[in-house]
Amino acid sequence: MTALTLTNVNKSFGQVHVLKDINLEVEDGEFVVFVGPSGCGKSTLLRVIAGLEDVTSGDVHIDGEIVNHTPPSKRGIAMVFQSYALYPHLNVRKNMTLALKQERQSKEIIDQRVAEAARMLNLEEYLGRFPSELSGGQRQRVAIGRAIVRHPKLFLFDEPLSNLDAALRMNTRLEIANLHRQLEATMIYVTHDQSEAMTLADKIVVLRDGRVEQIGSPMELYNNPVNQFVAGFLGSPAMNFLPAGLLSDGDERTLGVRPEDLYLSDSGELSATVRHVEHLGGDTNVIAMINDHQVTARLFGQHAIEAGQDFKLAVSEGKSYYFDKSGERLSA
Repeated sequence: MTALTLTNVNKSFGQVHVLKDINLEVEDGEFVVFVGPSGCGKSTLLRVIAGLEDVTSGDVHIDGEIVNHTPPSKRGIAMVFQSYALYPHLNVRKNMTLALKQERQSKEIIDQRVAEAARMLNLEEYLGRFPSELSGGQRQRVAIGRAIVRHPKLFLFDEPLSNLDAALRMNTRLEIANLHRQLEATMIYVTHDQSEAMTLADKIVVLRDGRVEQIGSPMELYNNPVNQFVAGFLGSPAMNFLPAGLLSDGDERTLGVRPEDLYLSDSGELSATVRHVEHLGGDTNVIAMINDHQVTARLFGQHAIEAGQDFKLAVSEGKSYYFDKSGERLSA
């Protein structure tokens, strides 16, 4: 069953055209991630789905019904914001129950749902605490719990991990993924972090300048990007781009090679000079210059390589991508 359908959705603020002919289907139970650089329209698109912004043209369907003129409170959605948005004068339990009380749910239902959410998020011992007594990760879990208790048709997450440090981001990301499996709920998640997109999504929607560049599973987009933008946006370290003429005389195409597909070889066609080395323990990232072009080679294991060293690189067979002058993917 289709949980959400967007049909030719456009959004303008005055003369500024922010969303341009967005078409998308989200199936029931899918985890869909909107990803793209700052200003690409991903948060605006989430707000349009939530009803916090009106569409300029096009239709938003939730559970098969057009909701263009339906207020946010009637759309069956629950939203988790970057800023937590907790009430500081209410303890955890009251923050989580407020929306249910406004819906006039019975005390039995409220108690049951809060207990269920607190168990899922390991918040049982914090129900009597106030937001000021919680860590950032705990506050975000409360915000997620407040969404869970509503049993929404759609969970909407707007960059929920941006305010957390690296360790907390990873832990909370795992909690959200586990929560999705437990609830079997439909979730739409906005982030600028491609690592979050790759690790969480069933389906990724890559946006640029208000348009959808590509939709697909993480591995579909990683292995078969439709253009240079998608190829360069997904993957860490990012894909390397070089003039294809470095490998073939007179070639005007752009060559794309992922860092893990470059390797050291005495017979390699690319002569490089090391600029910097990142020793990561299990991997070694070698940042090097090929003429005036910087590339990153991701080598498995530990390597005794130093800045200033000259060496040769080769490209793994069948792992080259080619793009034309406009950035579109070529077949070979």
